[in-house]
Amino acid sequence: MSQTTEPPILRRRKNDLSDDIVLNILTRLPAKSVIRFRCVCKAWDSSITTPYFISTHLNNFAHDHDNDNGNGDGDGSIIHMPWHLRATKNSSNRAVCTVAFDLTFDRISEVEIPFDFPSGSAHIVGSCNGLLCLADIGNLNICDNVIYLWNPSIRKFKKLPDSCLGRLGFVKYGFAYHSENNDYKVVRISGYPGMRPPIPDEIEVYTLSSDSWRRVGMSLRVNVKVLDDCFLLPAPLVSGALHWISRVVEGEEEHKVELIVSFDVNSEEFRMLRMPDGAMSIVRLQTFLASFKGKLAFLTFGQSEQRGGFQYSIWVMREYGVLESWNKLFVVPLERLAVCIAFTMCGSLLTHCLKTNNQEQKFVLVDTETLHEKDFDIQQPLCVANFMESLALLDGASMVSY
Repeated sequence: MSQTTEPPILRRRKNDLSDDIVLNILTRLPAKSVIRFRCVCKAWDSSITTPYFISTHLNNFAHDHDNDNGNGDGDGSIIHMPWHLRATKNSSNRAVCTVAFDLTFDRISEVEIPFDFPSGSAHIVGSCNGLLCLADIGNLNICDNVIYLWNPSIRKFKKLPDSCLGRLGFVKYGFAYHSENNDYKVVRISGYPGMRPPIPDEIEVYTLSSDSWRRVGMSLRVNVKVLDDCFLLPAPLVSGALHWISRVVEGEEEHKVELIVSFDVNSEEFRMLRMPDGAMSIVRLQTFLASFKGKLAFLTFGQSEQRGGFQYSIWVMREYGVLESWNKLFVVPLERLAVCIAFTMCGSLLTHCLKTNNQEQKFVLVDTETLHEKDFDIQQPLCVANFMESLALLDGASMVSY
């Protein structure tokens, strides 16, 4: 009986690269290319799906991205979609997201959303490491509101289980990466505004590794109510903590003060931060938080000092947690009433100028330093998040592939 030999293509030659070098090369390729290489052999498939390979691939791309965008001049990407998904269905009757360049908002590609939302309306809760969290916004006051985790790069998604709370009120979300455990968390705050007597907010946290929700207590000695202003804007993740603007009731006289409440993703502890000095004395139409080039930013929108116009005032906390480091960086003038949509990674402000008697609605991207404006031919209100390719969810056991 003749001895079986390896096919010539699989024989290792003297000048072949070692397995370590091959895997190192693979960790530096785009996610879609890496997925194709899983078909080469079982050994490659087994290595590519390990948590070590996935995290190394992510770290390499994050490092390259930081080098490319350290001055806000890189070629990072964002992803955006309309709140009303039924208005953007393609030929296969599926809603789509658009991937675009961060700096210019020019379209790169379209990505079909592989799942449906009962109400036909959804928003992007947040984006971490190429993983998107999307939630139904048409059923904010029922227990079965739908939430998905989705990685478009590897064509995998997961529907989250039902709430662990008995009921849900008006909900706000946060989505974050738990760096200490290499895990992902979704925070859901269920509030009941306008109820008499007042009903305290309830908080629950979903952890991807356990695939379950659990209640979390508010570890503050004061009565905190998360405000429902700008609920469609993602809770900014800065220095490992999610942030919301909240109303705090202090003292026996129940004096109401607006503060920033942060939730540390690793320790799951709450903390209160003061607003910038002088910011709350401004007559404002909109107040919200954002991440500005990795730092916590506080924005207000109101009447301009010049008659007939409007402006955004932008403060940035240069050193996280140090209240004295709040610094008013920019004042962005606008001619029309507008609503902020997002900050891009390079620091531009995307606004939705509302329809007036003689002017149609439009979306404007404003460079906060040069004040240069760029208009877009977009017809639907948008939600926007940063985007990058990654292998997140590839090693998950209960993911849906499509």
